[in-house]
Parts: sequence; structure tokens; C-alpha cells
Amino acid sequence: MAEIEPGRIAYAACPLCGDAAILDLLEADCTQHLLYQAALPASIGWCRCHGCGHVFAEGYFNRAAEQLIFAATPPGQEPGEDVERQRGLWAEVVERVTAQLNTAPARAAAATGRWLDVGFGNGSLIFTAAEWGYQTLGIDLRAASVAKLQALGFDARACNISDLDEPGTFQVISLADVIEHMPFPRQPLEHAANLLAPQGLLFVSTPNMDTAVWKALDAQQANPYWGELEHYHCFSRTRLYALLEDCGFEALHYAVSPRYRCGMDVIARKR
Repeated sequence: MAEIEPGRIAYAACPLCGDAAILDLLEADCTQHLLYQAALPASIGWCRCHGCGHVFAEGYFNRAAEQLIFAATPPGQEPGEDVERQRGLWAEVVERVTAQLNTAPARAAAATGRWLDVGFGNGSLIFTAAEWGYQTLGIDLRAASVAKLQALGFDARACNISDLDEPGTFQVISLADVIEHMPFPRQPLEHAANLLAPQGLLFVSTPNMDTAVWKALDAQQANPYWGELEHYHCFSRTRLYALLEDCGFEALHYAVSPRYRCGMDVIARKR
């Protein structure tokens, strides 16, 4: 069998709503990305859905391309890196999530609840949630990162969220700068709703393209997100809220993320 060349699998329709009317938006160079390798496509074509307005890449990486990308860890994403500064940044998130949990009708026991972090990166959110008393589980597709988090004494697994079969057992699930990396986010979000306990919370952070900062970066031709090798989606707040609603969530809280340019932090409750 011939070896598959690294490349992208083209979207035949909008990955959020399924509308086949796709409009070309722009093409961006991705060769300056820190994870770029010559075997990967040198550019990214971006599209807009005629039906729902969502902006997404022309396609998602095939298995051969994924293996190239996941063979390396992005700078700053090694478990334990920059942990002191990150602790302060994530403390604000854990405080907000815990406050929302404690206003839920079911009054979840935050100090003993389970917190699942999907795509845990450097592990700082897990470390901070554990400091608050949560029982944490981190999952990531980089096996080396999983091994390092386990070596630090934390529960971690190398898998996708869809591989977890523990319905109704988590009080919190976090997708911190992860949803834009998912080729088809709807199914993982629906599965997250299944994994959450009644009144459980979902935390999502992702860049918000409907901001003055994003527009200013576009005007300066300096928007780093168009060349983001690993991103498949550019969300607006409105489109993200609609997707969450479709997948069984009610958006509760919006905040500006201090971690990434144009970032938004959203807390939503399982309906």
C-alpha cells in the first residue's frame, strides 16, 4: 500500500452546520509557524459558510500530517513550564468556574468534584484546579506530555474526549484553547455534555474574531491567526454561543482571556 502524503482533507460542507455553500475568504502562509515542516502544505485557505457565517480552514489534516505535528510539542506547552506565572492566570478561571458551580440549583460540591481538562498543554490549569480541591484528569494527544504529567503525580491519559466512557461523572470540563483545533467540534461537545453531571459546567476559551483587536490586526496585515497551522476554526462569540446551545449548553459567563490575543473565555452549563 502506498504511503499517504501529509496533507489536508477538504471540507465538503461547513463543519458546524453542514451547509455545502462555502465561500473562499483568503489564503495565508503558514511556513513561519513553529511546528511547520516542509512536508506539510505551505499555506492555509480559509472559507466562510454561506449559511451560518462560520469561518474555517479549507480542510483538516490527514493522519500522516497529524503525526508530523504531534511529534513535537509547541513552545510553552511542556507540562510544568512557566508554572508560577500561569498559576495566577488560571486562578481567575478556577475562581469564576467555582463561583458558577456554587450558584447551580444542584449546588455541586466543588471541593470534591471532578475536573476534566482536554488538551492540557503545560498542565497549569490542572495544577490550579487541584489546588482548589478538584479531582483532576488531563487528556492530550501527545503521549510524551501525558507521561510528564503522570510523572508529576497527576492523572493523565493519551486519548480524545470521545474515547472516555464515564457519563455523568464530571462537574467541570475545560476546553482551553482546544475547540479551534477540532475538525468537527459538534460531536466532542455533545459527548462533553454526556460526561458532565447534572448542572455541570463547560469552560471554553478560543480566539474571538469579532473583536476590535482582530479587525485592527487584519488592517495592519499582522493577524497571527490566519497562519495558525493547527487551527481549523475562527469563532465569533455569536457563533460559539449558537454551537453550545445546539450541543446542550446554556452560556452563563463571558470574559476576555488574558492568555492570548483576541481570546475569549466562556462558561456554559449543561442543560
